[in-house]
Amino acid sequence: MSDITIPGGKIRSFIERIENLDAELQELNEQKREVFSEAKGEGFDVKILKEIVKLRKQDQDERDERESLLDLYMRAMETAPADKAAAKAA
Repeated sequence: MSDITIPGGKIRSFIERIENLDAELQELNEQKREVFSEAKGEGFDVKILKEIVKLRKQDQDERDERESLLDLYMRAMETAPADKAAAKAA
C-alpha cells in the first residue's frame, strides 16, 4: 500500500470543481424558483408551465408517441365496463 502515490492536489482540484458546480446549480435552481414565483404572481399556472418545459425537452416523435398512448389509454378506460368494487369505493 505504501508504494501507491495518490495525487492529492489533483483530487482536491476535482472536488473543488464539483463543489463549485454544485454551488452554481443551487444558484440556478433558486433563479428558476424565482421565475416560477414571478409567473405565478402574474396569474400563470406553474404546473402547466412546468409541463410545457418538460414537453419542449422531448423531440416531436417522443411527444407524438406519448400523446398517442395517453389517448389510447383514456379511450380504453372510458369504454371499459365499470368495476363494481371500484364503483362502490367511489
